[in-house]
Amino acid sequence: MNTAVHLSSIEKIEKYDQGQEYFNTIVHFLESEECHSMKLSGLERELEKKGRELMRILLQEYLDKLSPNICEQPVRGSDEVERPKARLHERHIETVFGTVSSDRTGYGNKGVDSLHPLDAELNLPPERYSLELRRRVAENAAKNSFDETVDTINKTTGGHIPKRQVEELTQRAAQDFDAFYETRQHNPDDKAPTGPIVVITADGKGVVMHRQDLRKATRKAAEKRKNQMKTRLSKGEKKSQKRMATVAAVYTIDEFARTPEDLLPKDDSKPHKEKEKSPAPEQKRVWASLEKSAAEVIDSAFSEASHRDPEQEKKWVALVDGENNQIRLLKRMAKERGIALTLIVDIIHVIEYLWKAGRAFHPESGPDLEQWVQHRLRKILIGKAGLMAGGMRRSATLRKLTDQQREPVDDCATYLKNKAPYLRYDLYLSNGFPIATGVIEGACRHLVKDRMDITGAKWRLTSAEAVLRLRALRSSNDFDEYWIFHEACEYKRNHQNRYADGEVPHTKSPQFSSKGCHLKIIQGGKM
Repeated sequence: MNTAVHLSSIEKIEKYDQGQEYFNTIVHFLESEECHSMKLSGLERELEKKGRELMRILLQEYLDKLSPNICEQPVRGSDEVERPKARLHERHIETVFGTVSSDRTGYGNKGVDSLHPLDAELNLPPERYSLELRRRVAENAAKNSFDETVDTINKTTGGHIPKRQVEELTQRAAQDFDAFYETRQHNPDDKAPTGPIVVITADGKGVVMHRQDLRKATRKAAEKRKNQMKTRLSKGEKKSQKRMATVAAVYTIDEFARTPEDLLPKDDSKPHKEKEKSPAPEQKRVWASLEKSAAEVIDSAFSEASHRDPEQEKKWVALVDGENNQIRLLKRMAKERGIALTLIVDIIHVIEYLWKAGRAFHPESGPDLEQWVQHRLRKILIGKAGLMAGGMRRSATLRKLTDQQREPVDDCATYLKNKAPYLRYDLYLSNGFPIATGVIEGACRHLVKDRMDITGAKWRLTSAEAVLRLRALRSSNDFDEYWIFHEACEYKRNHQNRYADGEVPHTKSPQFSSKGCHLKIIQGGKM
């Protein structure tokens, strides 16, 4: 038995004689004087390069063994036309190891496109670049500029892709984003228990765009605007126009009951209690879109939340920064779906308004300003936002502040009064709800700003949307699962849909089969 296994292994090695020969050259290199004089870092680089070339040779030999791969049953396209004429067609494939070629059999007939069953078996894309190389491009383009992606691919793989193709491949890599999440919603497979609160949160972040890709109203305003000077912007003038990306996040979380005192700075004169650690968001999904409207993104957020809680057994919370359109959309969609949604305005935005208003009374930083802010924050946290709004207005009047001086006071008071229905922090804290939008603020920074706000960058809509989708997949820890889904979609798009009844005929290679080849092949051109 052992002898038979050994002989079988020898036979396989003989089939890959070029790879074996190149492997021997690597071994000889390791025994050479040149290698012994190298530092470890140089040796690592040289071995990586040679190892990549070895993998390329082995892959090429494997593809050579597959050729010509004959179909023993008829090849019929989705147009129901049989393709009996067989010709060898050569194609080049750019892989992570380098360029390889494949001589595969194409089946054709007059007036119809040829079909290549071997391409389907290998799930080769129609263009030159392999799916694995495309995955490397997608991951890098999500993190870095397209120029850096080109450089990274050149340095870390044997493949070479020009910048324009990198942008195109990035767009193709992201095309199944919506279908992936729709499919996952309809086929939930994660039964792990999650916290009793499901949170929806949304915000907006501007991205500098080419003028033709601005939204209609913004584009018209940009076309009408004329700057006073050609070489420098005047006060109030804008250098560029932005298109708003709507950013959304959905997650579940455990209840975490607190009191207003738990959120306020501690009094140093009193003994401190060890602060209880707040629960972390669970199964957080974040995403952003420039292409879709705010209504479409928020509707998707409701769909995602419904996937987490289809029976509406959890408590639903929506965290917002106070933007009126978002509040209207959330209330309308919750009503349409019959969801009891608690809307909460982020406490951080309230605090920022308080600090600006406080400086109207205490321009200098110090204990007086700090105490003014903390006193009113405490009152707001116990549910007295409306009372604080009226009180600060009266204080501004009694102190005879000018219109300019009291402007931040009036802004804060108006904000507190208008958002009062969503500032019931005493109730939210006792119910264990989150009251800060840290998740969505972080998503705006990480998803959008860190990548899209590169100095000098001006985006086209298709590329920007693709990059945002790929970044969202990575941030939500869904990229690997998505890529499996994407490759399956590629197979269906590029191959399965082109055959009758969606069935790709199996092929056999004479070099891997003992039955031999019974179909005469006519040498054809490249395709």
